Amino acid sequence: MECEAAQFFRALGDETRLRCVALLHAEGELCVCELAYALDLAQPKISRHLSQLRHAGVVESHRRGTWMHYRLHPELPDWARAVLDQWVAGCAGTSPFEDDRRVLHAMPDRPENTCCA
Repeated sequence: MECEAAQFFRALGDETRLRCVALLHAEGELCVCELAYALDLAQPKISRHLSQLRHAGVVESHRRGTWMHYRLHPELPDWARAVLDQWVAGCAGTSPFEDDRRVLHAMPDRPENTCCA
């Protein structure tokens, strides 16, 4: 897995993608439906942003049923992982990142029980 610095930072240069990365960093793995719910955005829009993150090597995906699930790429270079760790720590408790987590945790019928099974 190759993660070029310029490509990595370009991929993070959008608030929606940053919000997705923050949730994935905090939660581990999420279904696209969870990200769409937490960010209150349409699933196709979230999927387009996740595709850009996947092409930059920031996240990886796998299909479970009809839904795609995402997580931070396990082979991110150490420097990229350190950047994300520092950034997430610095943004902890701030809006919109904390709001996104609160909405996600309040989501009725989380995927493990319904849509993504």
